Amino acid sequence: MKIVLLGPPGSGKGTQASMLSEKYGLPHISMGDLLREEVKNNTDIGKKMKEIMNAGKLVPDELTVGILKQRLSKGDSSKGVVLDGFPRNTRQAEMLNEKFDAAILLELDDRIAIERMSKRRQCRDCGKIYSEGRKKCGACGGELYQRDDDKPAAMEKRLEIYHTETKPLIDYYKKKKILKTIDAMRAVDVVFSDIQKALG
Repeated sequence: MKIVLLGPPGSGKGTQASMLSEKYGLPHISMGDLLREEVKNNTDIGKKMKEIMNAGKLVPDELTVGILKQRLSKGDSSKGVVLDGFPRNTRQAEMLNEKFDAAILLELDDRIAIERMSKRRQCRDCGKIYSEGRKKCGACGGELYQRDDDKPAAMEKRLEIYHTETKPLIDYYKKKKILKTIDAMRAVDVVFSDIQKALG
């Protein structure tokens, strides 16, 4: 089963993707994590991306699609995958040219998205994400920090990009008759239960 998760920042894509991965035994592939890994490991692609991001530009579609295709070619993706944070626009979807069984849209109000993201913290060591209230990572004891792209000014920009670039994907997957819309304003377990029902 191949699943793609869509939704604005803060809609819970990462959380739901992890839960789906565990439930169905599929690899959870986060595009954001893949890109950060390239930068962290200082690979040739990572260096190129760092240069682009430092200049305040978006990483080109060709680069992100190339990294993702490389990841999808690994054996653990043969039975299916849960894709989180990709594609971000219809061009990426067409370039990836992957047949998905379901596109799950997690709907969330912008105001709530900003509120949620301003409370979000990530572990520097293992990358685990927390919504609030912790000073250390519960999984590895690492230091928690607020990512620059979770700060209010960056969040407004991210939402703007989501509305202009990612929203057309909704129509794209609607036409393919695989779009399932879920209200992401509710508790994590309620949202997860609805996703499972939608997947049948």
